[in-house]
Amino acid sequence: MFTPSSHDVRRFFCEAYRKRRAGEILTPMDAIAADWIEQHPEYHDALADAEEAVARDYGVEGGQPNPFLHLSMHLSITEQVSIDQPRGIRAAFEALAARVGEHEAHHEMMECLGEMIWSAQRHGTQPDTDAYVACVRRRVR
Repeated sequence: MFTPSSHDVRRFFCEAYRKRRAGEILTPMDAIAADWIEQHPEYHDALADAEEAVARDYGVEGGQPNPFLHLSMHLSITEQVSIDQPRGIRAAFEALAARVGEHEAHHEMMECLGEMIWSAQRHGTQPDTDAYVACVRRRVR
């Protein structure tokens, strides 16, 4: 299993953004990342300089959202939906997206994903994917 460091993740997003702006060939993952980056112009400045991005602290104390965490969650949800893993997430996403649009559906799913991860970490358990899918389904109503 590949476990990139936070610096690796930051460099990946910065490089995808640089390649898109330069009109260079993108890998499939670069293209997905660049598409999400385009939908978040508020992050463009943070992605323009990879060295600054790696050095920057996005701790809670700073009061600024972490663009790399946000974009990583978009990538995770995109992959989950594409392979329907956990089972049922694609249908839950499609129903939610029909109600609020795809981008907003991702943002609502991020709340559920974050809740699942937080709960697993807090309790020292495996992530409860059934609870995650149920959380997304509740947001459809």
